[in-house]
Amino acid sequence: MPLQNDMKIISTDDHVVEHPNVWLDRLPAALKERGPQIIEDELGHHVWRYDGEIYPQIGLNAVAGKDPKEYGMEPVRYDDMIPGCYDAGERVKDMDIDGVEAALCFPSFPGFSGGVFQRAKDKDLALECVRAWNDFQVDEWCAAAPSRLIPLGLLPTWDPVACAREVERLATLGTKAISFPDGPVPLGLPSFHHPTHWEPLWDAVEAADIPLALHFGSGSFVPGFSFLDKSKPDPHAPFAVAIAVFATNSMWSTADLLLSGVLQRHPKLRFVLSEGGIGWIPYLLERIDYTWERHRWYQDIDKVARPSELFKKHFWGCFIDDFHGVDNRYQIGIENILIEVDYPHSDSNWPNSRKRIAENLVNVPDDEARMIVETNARALFKFPA
Repeated sequence: MPLQNDMKIISTDDHVVEHPNVWLDRLPAALKERGPQIIEDELGHHVWRYDGEIYPQIGLNAVAGKDPKEYGMEPVRYDDMIPGCYDAGERVKDMDIDGVEAALCFPSFPGFSGGVFQRAKDKDLALECVRAWNDFQVDEWCAAAPSRLIPLGLLPTWDPVACAREVERLATLGTKAISFPDGPVPLGLPSFHHPTHWEPLWDAVEAADIPLALHFGSGSFVPGFSFLDKSKPDPHAPFAVAIAVFATNSMWSTADLLLSGVLQRHPKLRFVLSEGGIGWIPYLLERIDYTWERHRWYQDIDKVARPSELFKKHFWGCFIDDFHGVDNRYQIGIENILIEVDYPHSDSNWPNSRKRIAENLVNVPDDEARMIVETNARALFKFPA
């Protein structure tokens, strides 16, 4: 049926391009010079300088309002972007144009789960930068429109005890979700299978009752994008390859966690598979149950639920445009599906997101469509109308 006018779309994956003063306004005076700040390079691009290193603003991360023929990976200036990329007031206006009620916004400069700070040499400075970004999300970005923008937090991923402390602080700030690497191993961190390393974090997240969002690429691994070595991507491989198969990251994360034992030890954990699509979920659940039936010799069979059962309790899939996933929604679980817009990235349909979402859901009953676009997200993030 047509998407009803009273169904308020909540995007569970948008992005904010940090304005130049996010860290200059919040870091201690002694750290401001080494903290993130915008400079102009010799080519006239706006780039971030952080502790002596230069980080370009990737063009694909801020293309809302542009013709796809103008997309590219080259760095961009703020005056090349529409203001909604970095200004909360303008963002809400763009959401109004797009027919979107509320949005959860991931970082840009730090990486989707703070990978820039994970790789930084000075971890004391990095911790202050993480905390400053979290404060910016709550006291500036979301404070500009509390009923429209949903607070998201980052963690000092290099230290699970510090992660736990920051989770506790985020809970007091009213943060509704926390971004975490979709695969810790490429960042040089222990895997989800490690029996003890992440336990302080899992305990803290359960106590705070805040879901963890695993955004595609947040663990620094990019599927299908050939690498000559760890630092130099294959110059002949278009980034379109990675975008086309982004769901493989979410498949990896989901299989890891379902077979790790983490969910048995921590039954209240919840994971959001951000920008992963949903069409692959029925296949993976079928395949992982089949695998589990034949290869669970490493687990206590009588005490372990089937992976597909664990998925329904612990995971939420998100999609931008996924007709196949919508057609197979009953194999996923209506209550486990969320919508996303991805503004201002190149996968976004802005300013026609509501129209495109309606096309995806045209054969979905009203009660199910309402859950997918709005009420599932409100319940998960504790974000009432």
